[in-house]
Amino acid sequence: MKRQGFLAQPSSSYYLLVGSATALTGLGLTMVLSASSIHSLEVNGSSFAIVIRQFLFLLVALPLAYLAARLPLRVWTSLARVALVGSIVLLIILQIPGMGVSVNGNKNWISIGPAIFQPSEFVKFFMILWAGYMLANEERKGTNRSNVMKVLVPTFGAVMLLVMVGNDLGNAAIFAAILVSLLFVSGIHLRALGVAGVFSLTLIAVLIVTAPNRMRRLLAVFKPFSPEYYNLSGWQPAHSVMGLASGGLFGVGLGASRQKWGNLPEAHTDFIFSVVGEELGLVGTLCVLLLFATLILAIFRIAIRASDPMSRYVCAGIGSWVAIQAILNIGSALSVLPVVGVTLPLLSYGGSSLIAILLALGFVVGTALRDPALKRVETEKNNAQ
Repeated sequence: MKRQGFLAQPSSSYYLLVGSATALTGLGLTMVLSASSIHSLEVNGSSFAIVIRQFLFLLVALPLAYLAARLPLRVWTSLARVALVGSIVLLIILQIPGMGVSVNGNKNWISIGPAIFQPSEFVKFFMILWAGYMLANEERKGTNRSNVMKVLVPTFGAVMLLVMVGNDLGNAAIFAAILVSLLFVSGIHLRALGVAGVFSLTLIAVLIVTAPNRMRRLLAVFKPFSPEYYNLSGWQPAHSVMGLASGGLFGVGLGASRQKWGNLPEAHTDFIFSVVGEELGLVGTLCVLLLFATLILAIFRIAIRASDPMSRYVCAGIGSWVAIQAILNIGSALSVLPVVGVTLPLLSYGGSSLIAILLALGFVVGTALRDPALKRVETEKNNAQ
């Protein structure tokens, strides 16, 4: 009998997913410590305060991810039915005086006592879960695929509107991209998909042009070092590029970044990729890109193998979410896209982002574990032992 290669084995996607997610999370803790040490010392009096918080977030996220991987599909189906309502409630709470908190001009945080979290990170997963449930129902009914747009577009539009009330264009753009990707996976006609894509891009363009601050961010992409933009919208992209350029092939050394000494705001969140490039060089950034490519490939491979339509759609939506958010973050760090203020999944500091992403990846792991071929292989291994 011919021996199967690793990628041909039913378990390969599972191991690729767990391995790449673990590597990115471990690298994320290391880079958060390095990127945040100076800022943390100035603000908290300890270089370790921020990374300790990130580690505590991880301790919360891991059991939730494990639980998500073990939940039966029928439980996920029940949760998916109410996910839309939960999403809207969370976004409405943002607008309640005393509950919603503005950070850097965006009212996208909820404060409950000492705790503060970003609901849009969880809403991404909830909306993907709800959309997967609705798309699976449409598939089982065998209804016309144009019905998919009638179901998803108005609902995602309402959620994006609520996100934009908080002035959060970055996350609104991610919701739009997730919508387009789900429509594509559903098999909708390319002409209708093109219309949805053009409409989304036009809406985002209008929102940029009509806001002077967003327009300055867009123009700063083309000339961040120009005196006109350098001290304003160009400061972050300019110093991000400086950090990446000074890293060379192998970097200046872990912990030796110069840009994190007050030159690069949000070094441990939105611009952590720049610190990776400065300290670990081109080799480090290529490793990060390879890990993300592996993670995204594994998610889509699991989606393709899923026998249940809801699992297939949800996994595809999660893969699109990770890919889109990584592209926007890295594009901002490279100054090829405007600064949109979104985290790099698993790598950047942020409890809401880390917990939401690991919760979503737990769903993908659960889908992989429900694969009959993987179950059969594991049974054969246990019998052989």
